[in-house]
Amino acid sequence: MGVFTSVAIFLTVWWTVLFCVLPFGTVSHAEAGIDKGDGGDPGAPVDPKLKQKFITTTWISAIVFAVIYAVVYFGLVPLPRVPGGL
Repeated sequence: MGVFTSVAIFLTVWWTVLFCVLPFGTVSHAEAGIDKGDGGDPGAPVDPKLKQKFITTTWISAIVFAVIYAVVYFGLVPLPRVPGGL
C-alpha cells in the first residue's frame, strides 16, 4: 500500500469516525431548557466540544487504520495490482 493510498484510506476512515463520534455527549438547547429565541434551532448543541471530538476521532481512526494496514500488509485481504499503476 503506497503513501497516497494510505493517506486516502486514513482520511476516509477519519471522516467516517467523525460522524460516529459527533453525537456523543451533546446536549441540545431544548434538552438543557434554554430558550434560543427567534432564529435559533432548539436542536443545536449547547457546547459541541469539537476539539475533544477531533482528538477522539483521530486516535480511534489511527487504531482502525492500523488494523486495516496490518490486514493488507500481511496479505489477509490482498489488494489487486492495477496494470500500469505506480
